[in-house]
Amino acid sequence: MGNNETSPAPAIVIENLVKTYLGKKRARVEALKGISLSVATGEVFGFLGPNGAGKSTTIKCLVGLMRPSSGSAWIKGVSVSQNESRRHIGYLPENPAFYDYLSALEYLQFVGNSFGMPAAALTSRCDEVLRQLDLWEARKRAIRGYSKGMVQRLGIAQALLHDPDLYILDEPMSGLDPIGRALVKDIILDLKRRGKSVFFSTHITSDVESVCDRVGIILDGELQSVELVDTIMAQGVLGYTLTLRGANQETERYVPKDELSAAMREIQSSGCEISLIEPKRKSLEDFFLDIVRAKGR
Repeated sequence: MGNNETSPAPAIVIENLVKTYLGKKRARVEALKGISLSVATGEVFGFLGPNGAGKSTTIKCLVGLMRPSSGSAWIKGVSVSQNESRRHIGYLPENPAFYDYLSALEYLQFVGNSFGMPAAALTSRCDEVLRQLDLWEARKRAIRGYSKGMVQRLGIAQALLHDPDLYILDEPMSGLDPIGRALVKDIILDLKRRGKSVFFSTHITSDVESVCDRVGIILDGELQSVELVDTIMAQGVLGYTLTLRGANQETERYVPKDELSAAMREIQSSGCEISLIEPKRKSLEDFFLDIVRAKGR
């Protein structure tokens, strides 16, 4: 893959990625059917699909845990077939599992040493991410005593530890309570503000809607759509709720999208004031379900 010297390489490039394997009774399973997409530097990209759609298979191919049957992928311009590509990644697996006899602090020190972090920087970063993920008080407890949510937060902490440019997170909100989910969303938005790239999979549309720049929808191993989240939300406007002020009272009136101009002229000629116009739109969940229904799922 050639790189333009005047601009940074995309965070991720995937070209015609295919993965097949033998399932039960040696039946041939097509987990990925020619996936192609790219993620720009500094972008938050949501990879949305139901369970079994191919999200984790794609991610495992990106991080070197699975070899694709055909096709290619690059991380920051480096082929995923090369170990060097992993240095750019902070990775959270779908079901994180750690050496449970270690404490969170010991495990983070192990991860930092694996990345060759200097001792002083590692100590500082361990303290920082343990506090950030609300694990400070439990940092010296054995991981085997952690709840599912605490293990998930430790998984996110180890992905953040070496401050990489790209984060590949497989279901990062899984197992978290509402406070933990809000914390992770804030972390993702902070990474975006710092110019980092985030690629995360989920089957929860609200996660994508609140933090992502673009979303890719995958069904049955095929990429169905890649869209800007803002574009989906703008195109999904069905109508508007108008708040009207007149005769010392406020009322609301719903107007279909294609009748807005005529309704506004009518209201203004009646002497009422329009104090608020609020769009009523399809959610990202509606957009996703429309695609799923179109595929007969």
